[in-house]
Amino acid sequence: MPEVIFNGSDGRLEGRYMRGAGNAPPLAIILHPHPLYGGTMNNRIVYMLFHVFARRGFATLRYNSRGVGRSQGVFDHGQGELRDAAAALDWMQLHHPNSTSCWVAGFGFGAWIAMQLLMRRPEVQGFICVSLPANLYDFSFLAPCPASGLIIHGDKDIVTPTESVSRLVNKLSQQRGITIDFHLLEGADHYFTGRVQEVEAICEAYLDRRLKPASETLALTR
Repeated sequence: MPEVIFNGSDGRLEGRYMRGAGNAPPLAIILHPHPLYGGTMNNRIVYMLFHVFARRGFATLRYNSRGVGRSQGVFDHGQGELRDAAAALDWMQLHHPNSTSCWVAGFGFGAWIAMQLLMRRPEVQGFICVSLPANLYDFSFLAPCPASGLIIHGDKDIVTPTESVSRLVNKLSQQRGITIDFHLLEGADHYFTGRVQEVEAICEAYLDRRLKPASETLALTR
């Protein structure tokens, strides 16, 4: 998996990149958890999400946000991190100018950044959020949420109570034209300790269903 360096909004960022299948692959950007609490692109959930998308032919990028690893800059409480996420998508589109769709995925703090990017870039057509910190950040910007997606949470998460995520899911689910798949894993903590393979299976099944050609989906409903 090639190591890449690209320009963020305030300096160079390091990442790992997998080229997609064909001439116009869909794009996927994976965002890591809070950098001040040890979050990096090598987090197990981030690494797993990266390979889930790459195995399905996506051109896939995970990277260290500003101030993490060899990435330049300093933590900016989400504002600079969002600009860098937009720069990451720009970099991907530069290398895949024929691509017409993109997905975002994130864990914890990275899920918050991913959802903000979703609101600002209409080419983003789907998302996967793991341990969405609905109690720690304001998600009122999702009005309305522009795309369907998957949210996975552990019911033993002591960082973000299940109730706060459920309220956000219920609010988003009332919007027309989108579907929020919410998976609550019984007994799982914030980091899904010992449960990463279960999270992976949920993500794979969801992506396979979403990526299935429309003709196949119609045939199954008949």
